[in-house]
Amino acid sequence: MGIYVLMTKLTPEISKDLKRREVIGKEWKRKVDSLCPDVKWIAHYALLGPYDFMDIYEADGDETAAKVSMITRSSGALAVESWPAIPWSRFIEIAKEIEKQ
Repeated sequence: MGIYVLMTKLTPEISKDLKRREVIGKEWKRKVDSLCPDVKWIAHYALLGPYDFMDIYEADGDETAAKVSMITRSSGALAVESWPAIPWSRFIEIAKEIEKQ
């Protein structure tokens, strides 16, 4: 399982409608859970910056992460980015492997 960070910016219409935003968020979560049942959610944050939300989750690979992104985009997001994340300890191991070459 890989770790992914999902950065989401909502459309201006959804951002303005706080009541509807909650409903859309719950519908989005149900759809992702239904279509990507192996996704394990680690964290969900509302942000005060260029993105509205950041989700951190585990998925079985890039195709599942792509599904999460596509579902997010089709559910009212203006912009979506999915970033693979490598735990720090594994990053150091990779760096040491490279140094050995």
